[in-house]
Amino acid sequence: MEYLLLPSGDLVPTWSLNFLSPREARKENWGRQQKRERNQPTGRRWELFEPVSCTYTYLLADLKTKEAVLIDPVLETAKRDAELVRELGLNLLYAANTHCHADHITGTGLLKKMLPGCRSVISRDSGALADILIREGHALEFGAFALEARSTPGHTDGCLTYVLSDRTMAFTGDALLIRGCGRTDFQQGSSETLYRSVHEKIFTLPGDCLIYPAHDYTGQTVSTVDEERTLNPRLTQSCEAFVQLMNNLNLPQPQQIDFAVPANLKCGIQDAAT
Repeated sequence: MEYLLLPSGDLVPTWSLNFLSPREARKENWGRQQKRERNQPTGRRWELFEPVSCTYTYLLADLKTKEAVLIDPVLETAKRDAELVRELGLNLLYAANTHCHADHITGTGLLKKMLPGCRSVISRDSGALADILIREGHALEFGAFALEARSTPGHTDGCLTYVLSDRTMAFTGDALLIRGCGRTDFQQGSSETLYRSVHEKIFTLPGDCLIYPAHDYTGQTVSTVDEERTLNPRLTQSCEAFVQLMNNLNLPQPQQIDFAVPANLKCGIQDAAT
């Protein structure tokens, strides 16, 4: 057996040393690079904002397949959204609403015209029209990713929370806002139902799951399940206290409700000019 004398004075057998020929080294480095590339995340999220109704629109895409989904688009910013999709070279498969909104008209109808192949999505329980009507457990797949629909009624009968397949993100619509929640005094609202929805369908997600709401009125953009479980001033109360609080908010009606809801029941204004 051959031995090698190390600078330390130790003798070690040559077979114990992991020397590689230049060819072997290149092969190993290539394998490591391929493994790193396979482990690189291929998903991307864009957060967009409409200032009149303070609505967040979310664009999610698989960068490898270019397949994408848009959540809660607004009519007035639909052209902006379509231009971004084209600019990024994405294939928008779905324009999905978390519920039938009362404070703005959805952009799904217009987006379908501007981006052929895009299909509108909303909860079957909303009573609205769309290309795809979904319920609890339905998955919207785009590339290697999927959004799982969780039924979270209470703000309206047809509220959905979309949870990313790896449970790192949840798009909660108006069911759960940052340090707040949607109102429950119109559109089949129920404070008790909303409380159960949030606690059973959202607060049971991993604590570090990111919460992306449909609206924010204070400039905040993201929270986590842990933050809202412990810091949300409404939903950390008992169910009885929550119901009493919600029943006494005395909020004014949304300014656009009289024309937004009828339009949203038809998936937005289908005949708007492009």
